[in-house]
Amino acid sequence: MSPYAVSKLTNELYASVFAMHYGMEIIGLRYFNVFGPNQDPNGPYAAAIPLFMNSLLFDKEAVIFGDGNQTRDFTFVENAVQANIRALFTTNQEAYNKVYNVAVGESVSVNQLYETIASISGSKRQPAYAAERKGDIKNSLADISMAKNLLGYEPHYQLREGLEITVAWFRKAFAHA
Repeated sequence: MSPYAVSKLTNELYASVFAMHYGMEIIGLRYFNVFGPNQDPNGPYAAAIPLFMNSLLFDKEAVIFGDGNQTRDFTFVENAVQANIRALFTTNQEAYNKVYNVAVGESVSVNQLYETIASISGSKRQPAYAAERKGDIKNSLADISMAKNLLGYEPHYQLREGLEITVAWFRKAFAHA
C-alpha cells in the first residue's frame, strides 16, 4: 500500500456506499500509468514518460529512481478514452457498481521503457540512477479481464505504438524549445 493507493481506495469506498444507499449506478475506472501527447514534462507531477522523452529528445540527463527493474503497466491515452466511453454508454446491468482496471495488461520495467523511448527517439544517452523514492511500489500489473468481459474494453494501442505517436508529438510540439 502507498498513500496514493489509499486515496484511490477511499474514492472506491465512497462510490460503493452511494451505490448501496442511493441506488446509483456507478462504474469506477482505475487508470494505470496513462501517457500520450500533451503531457507536460515540466509540470510538478510529470510522469516518467514525458520526462524521459524530454531528456532523450533534447539530450538532457534522465533520472531513473531505484534500479529501474520496477515494473508498470503503461497505457496509451487512447485506450483510456475507449474505456471511458465504454463505461459511460454501457447498458450491461452486470457492469454497474464495479471497479475496472484500465491498462494494457503487460508488465514493463522502467529500464525497458527507457530503452524503448531511446530506440524510437534515436538517442544513445544513458540514464542516471538515483535512490528509489519512498512509497513507490515495486511492481504493478493490471488484470483487465473484467473490463474486457463486462465493458467490451480491448486496448487498441500497445506500448511501443503509443510511444511512437507520443515521441512524434513531442518532436513537433517542442521543436523550438
